[in-house]
Amino acid sequence: MKMTFRWFGSRSDSVTLQQIRQIPGMTGVMGFLDYKAAGEVWTEQEIAAYTGEVHAAGLACEVIESVNVHEDIKSGLPSRNEYIENYRTTIRNLARHGVEVIVYNFMPVFDWLRTDLARLIPEDGSNSLYFNEKDLDGMGPLEIVRRTAEASRGFSLPGWEPERLAELEATLKRYEGMTADQLRQNLRYFLEGILPVCEEYGVTMACHPDDPAWPIFGLPRIAHSQADYEALVALHPSPRNTACLCTGSLGSNPANDIPAIIRRFGQMGRVGCMHIRNVKHLGYRHFREASHLSTDGDLDMYAIVKAVHDTCPHIHVRPDHGRMIWDETGRPGYGLYDRALGATYLNGLWEAISKS
Repeated sequence: MKMTFRWFGSRSDSVTLQQIRQIPGMTGVMGFLDYKAAGEVWTEQEIAAYTGEVHAAGLACEVIESVNVHEDIKSGLPSRNEYIENYRTTIRNLARHGVEVIVYNFMPVFDWLRTDLARLIPEDGSNSLYFNEKDLDGMGPLEIVRRTAEASRGFSLPGWEPERLAELEATLKRYEGMTADQLRQNLRYFLEGILPVCEEYGVTMACHPDDPAWPIFGLPRIAHSQADYEALVALHPSPRNTACLCTGSLGSNPANDIPAIIRRFGQMGRVGCMHIRNVKHLGYRHFREASHLSTDGDLDMYAIVKAVHDTCPHIHVRPDHGRMIWDETGRPGYGLYDRALGATYLNGLWEAISKS
């Protein structure tokens, strides 16, 4: 297990590479150019600048997150071919700088959704990301976008790029009447376009789950259960067609057996990387982020790490969506302290399992 940390770059992250380097057991970062719009080519110059900075800090950059898929690809417009070609170019450029895994998602419009980005946890005074579907009653997509932007504390939020959401109403209309099967066929078209390049350059694509793990605002979603991922890996036989199993996203739905899902796709060789975090269920489609400790949430972190250890031990993982603790301020979900505690806890579980 290669422990990593998500890093948004020195221009926009409240966490420094020096701080990441000091976390015990940390090997590298899962990188992200947060200023790149979906569909744009990531140039070699930009990639070299980012990875060079990471390497100079003594860390690896073998995984890149959120090379976002343009909505024209997801919605199946004729213009998708242009954006697929841009994506192919980005894959080549990333591979030339040592990137082995690219994390993406195929969620229409909203990459993830919360109804509160800093919900107070009364038990200890910390705060965390929170979702309650009842809070969406009477609130349309435009209103949730406005509230999320106001709560972002001035930081960019992955999947909430202003230039894309500025056309939200027009984008939503594209998906009216689209079924999950139609969206899945658009994903097949995308994979058929990029996976030959992945195979040539040794890059693995890892699809992130829907977050939360059910449809939102009537939009189709196709990656929030074991059955969904069975269908996803069946779209293309390439071993480069894999899952990024985020335990928190999948775990938002109590019906998902996370250790079983990891074992299933780990044994198939179809886990590209993982985000490991905990969630606390508060009711039907109602949850908040918790510390990584098993007893603070509703996921069995020992069973999760044991499943990784047994079936896909060489993958990159990272702690995900920490709480804000110790008076820290920063990008919601991506502060330093709680994620560092999470990494240390996961490494402790790994050592115990390895030695048992």
